[in-house]
Amino acid sequence: MKYGKTLRNKVFEYVKEKYGSDIEYPWMRYPDYAVFRHNDNKKWYGLVMNIPRSRLGLSGEENIDILNVKLDDILYRDLLLKQDGFFPGYHISRGNWISVSLDGTVDFSEISSLIDRSFAVTASTASRQKIRAPKHWIVPANPKYYDIEHAFDYDDVINWKQGRGIRTGDTVYMYVAAPVSAVLYKCEVIKTDIPYYFADGKLTLNALMQVRVVIRYSPDVFPFDRLKDEFEIYAVRGPRGVPPAFIKAAEAE
Repeated sequence: MKYGKTLRNKVFEYVKEKYGSDIEYPWMRYPDYAVFRHNDNKKWYGLVMNIPRSRLGLSGEENIDILNVKLDDILYRDLLLKQDGFFPGYHISRGNWISVSLDGTVDFSEISSLIDRSFAVTASTASRQKIRAPKHWIVPANPKYYDIEHAFDYDDVINWKQGRGIRTGDTVYMYVAAPVSAVLYKCEVIKTDIPYYFADGKLTLNALMQVRVVIRYSPDVFPFDRLKDEFEIYAVRGPRGVPPAFIKAAEAE
């Protein structure tokens, strides 16, 4: 599909709508060069330039619009460079930057995907946490401190201690400690960073998350012995990730 000069504008519209980025023109000498950057750390994640085709080794004397983006996978970068429309980063060769032609050779769906990758790899830690894919966690619930079994008897939604790194959209599996010693609930995290402070010498809470129960498991489905022997989950003392095999088994129940 040929976009011509309008592809440049499509890129600008995409970063404005998805990331709220302003289009900056920082060089008086090159008024057509445009930059878009992160709002927090101010790092670039894209640079649009208009250069002679010959600078890229292409035939013809007219100029061409290109987009420079940064990748985090050098093997993927090398694979792209073997395809039409991709070039080593023009004037930004360090750090896995790559140039993409905006003349219609590369489809916009692929261009937008590369913008997303560049945004992610140049993002601050806080921003990267927000844009990462949803994760699966297993979290402990100690009956000595909270009767979670009866809490879910009255409502499918409860507030729970927020573990570091957990965010809205994640999945948490509630492991109820002894005497139950089993995963009893699969929950969806529907809200995080709820202000709350509690401390009694044994338990300290700095923030809460809100979770909704999705599946209830019988105590004999995922007892601790099965977690240990089949999924190599040897302890649940705090929020931790779970292996793909456990996720597959949990979703099959």
